[in-house]
Amino acid sequence: MRLPPYSPEMNPVEHLWDELREKDFANRVFDTLGAAIAQAARGLKRMEENPDVLLSIVGGNWILKSI
Repeated sequence: MRLPPYSPEMNPVEHLWDELREKDFANRVFDTLGAAIAQAARGLKRMEENPDVLLSIVGGNWILKSI
């Protein structure tokens, strides 16, 4: 299925990054780039450990029907 040139609502990774920004980066200031990368890794690990939550974030009905 081809996506329109700009369609963030149809791109599952956009929802993933929204979740990371909201839960793991909101109101945080990092001293180094390494600290920000480590926080991103912790957030991704949290999502990986909760596949049902991850599926609810990125698994739109149109995606699930096409699999």
